[in-house]
Amino acid sequence: MIERLRLSFRHITYNLRGGFLVRPLTIALTLGFGGALLSWFEESNPAFDDWVPKILFLSRTDPQVAQVILGGIAASIMTVVSIVFAILLMTLTLASMQFSPRIIVSFVRDRITQWTLGIFLGTFLYCMATLPAAHSLPRPFSPVTSVIGAVLLAIICVGLLLFFINHISQAISVNHIVDRIASETEIVIDDVMPLPRRQTHVESGDGAESPVWETAILNDMSGYIRFVDTRRLLVLATSYRVKVHVVRRVGQFVPAGIPLILVHKGKRLSAENHAEFRDALDIGPARTLQQDVEFGVLQIVDIALKAISPAVNDPTTAICCVDQLSRLLIRFASREMPEPLFYDLQGIARVSIQWIDFERLLDSAFEQIRMYSKTDIAVSLRSLRAFGDIVASTQDWVLRQTLFERGKRVVEGCAERIGAEELKPMLIRLTALEKLIAT
Repeated sequence: MIERLRLSFRHITYNLRGGFLVRPLTIALTLGFGGALLSWFEESNPAFDDWVPKILFLSRTDPQVAQVILGGIAASIMTVVSIVFAILLMTLTLASMQFSPRIIVSFVRDRITQWTLGIFLGTFLYCMATLPAAHSLPRPFSPVTSVIGAVLLAIICVGLLLFFINHISQAISVNHIVDRIASETEIVIDDVMPLPRRQTHVESGDGAESPVWETAILNDMSGYIRFVDTRRLLVLATSYRVKVHVVRRVGQFVPAGIPLILVHKGKRLSAENHAEFRDALDIGPARTLQQDVEFGVLQIVDIALKAISPAVNDPTTAICCVDQLSRLLIRFASREMPEPLFYDLQGIARVSIQWIDFERLLDSAFEQIRMYSKTDIAVSLRSLRAFGDIVASTQDWVLRQTLFERGKRVVEGCAERIGAEELKPMLIRLTALEKLIAT
């Protein structure tokens, strides 16, 4: 039960922390509650306002002055909020059309935008919560400190608006977008693959024969696998004395009614137990960056493909994407692959799961770009240089050979479309790549 609640809590927090709901709403409600509490405290302790210099608030006996100030700030802030939302929606629309719809996730998770919306809405709620404290009956009262707080929040909002506009102007830059996606993907790589790559690999096993997967746990809802709680799967498999195999890896789509998990000695499980195993996997309508390294790579690839399309013809953007892809492949190659098998305390392999390997991630990162850049020498040359950078970062002979084969594919593909003279720089770079591998 505790493990199920932990996975549910992770799922909820991941989905909500990245939107325009939780953080802005929390900030807004906090400021609104703060305004109500401060004005109540002022009215209960009239001497509290004596610390405020009279020059800051001359009319302390006329509540109408406080009402005008608070009402004016509230009305102005709501006008500015509408402008902020308009700017934000325009930015999301432009980014979605020009780059890729999938990068909207990065914009929605932007903390500066969330804080901006939260403080603006919070200032409005602060003023509205403080406004009832300024009254004429049964005795005149003007919440001096609360009004000063509202003025300070209004000044902060003015500065924050300028900062937000500057931030948005930078955020829609393709270099900034691609760098942010790459940074978020690196965090996922470090989380999924925390250990540095070892030079030697030790094969582990329990010495038993390969299990027969005679029972299938069917998926009950269509969607993408976004997170696999391996710890919960291991606990369940151990407690029920079964072995389980997750059929598809994180990021892949599983239709409803298709096997999600295969079980050895599955007769020991009831229908309720099947539901427990299904609950260990987070499945949803869209891919996320919880454990899905490939999703971050594909976002950058989408931008590169749109940039080198004939309708856009922007090879510089594609080159920027190739540079960031090489950065991610270097980080991935420097990490030890996650364990495909998870053992119980007796050393029995209870859970097996698939993870994306280097070769598949390399294909996801460069194969489509290679196909669509056969006539673009600049992008193809940069791809070869990216392969060279990745080769220089690893001593693994298998990875180096894989990269050289991909480099040969790039040159062979371009040879079909361009002349021998244009092909010379690529052959020179391929030769340099081959020499680098031999060292």
